[in-house]
Amino acid sequence: MATLPAAIAPSHVAVVTGAASGIGFAAARAFAGLGMKVAIADHDAEGLKAAGQVLATLVGAENVLAVPTDVARREAVQALHEQVTARFGAVHVLMNNAGIQPGSAMFGPIETWERILAVNLGGIINGTQIFAPDMIAGGTPGLIINTGSKQGITTPPGDPAYNVSKAGVKAFTEALQHELRGTAGCKVSAHLLIPGFVYTPLTAKGRPEQPAGAWTPEQTVDFMLERLGAGDFYILCPDNETPRALDEKRMAWAIGDIIENRPPLSRWHPGFAEAFKAHVEGE
Repeated sequence: MATLPAAIAPSHVAVVTGAASGIGFAAARAFAGLGMKVAIADHDAEGLKAAGQVLATLVGAENVLAVPTDVARREAVQALHEQVTARFGAVHVLMNNAGIQPGSAMFGPIETWERILAVNLGGIINGTQIFAPDMIAGGTPGLIINTGSKQGITTPPGDPAYNVSKAGVKAFTEALQHELRGTAGCKVSAHLLIPGFVYTPLTAKGRPEQPAGAWTPEQTVDFMLERLGAGDFYILCPDNETPRALDEKRMAWAIGDIIENRPPLSRWHPGFAEAFKAHVEGE
């Protein structure tokens, strides 16, 4: 493994939300495997309890804290912060990972939109605003890792509320890193994790077996740690069916809609199919 950032070290403290399963659990397990004290949070209390038991076998029960938390509720995140600092002290790594994707429609129920935005974007804002001030004031190296999505960049049709939430995560995390970089004496940096196709409970959608094109959560976290060691802000993950070069061409086409004044989401317009195909093939 590449050299890790100074914040990731034995006896340091990592907080991971959405950690009962998927990428969050894989990250918590990786941090515990590196000797860190780990606080995990999730809305799924039973899943969280089971995850905590696994982590305890790696780093000892005294070094694991599992707190059922609805990240959409600011008071719940505040309670998480209080429990973590009371138990472990200063936090070195905050991974705002909790997210939901129940599906959405443009004119679907407002309750669905509100919940997706409250968890996926509001949860990251809550976590950052509540944990980051102490991390900055501590004067020690720290990391804030926010889980975004390629759907927040290329915004494909079909799930608008999720896309809006993840586009917000991208904009928020970019602004956060700019703020941290301009803060005198600050040793905390922010990073945007952009997973590829990962087989998790969030993405399984009834499939009992991992698709050949998908990465595992563990592969995603290994890549994340490697790129954190390299200092990347945008941690753009490939997978078994989409190499980075293809992601870059899709993203370049998306921004080209603005620059060339094409219709929005032109990649999915039949009239632009041949032009997009030529773009991908480099013609």
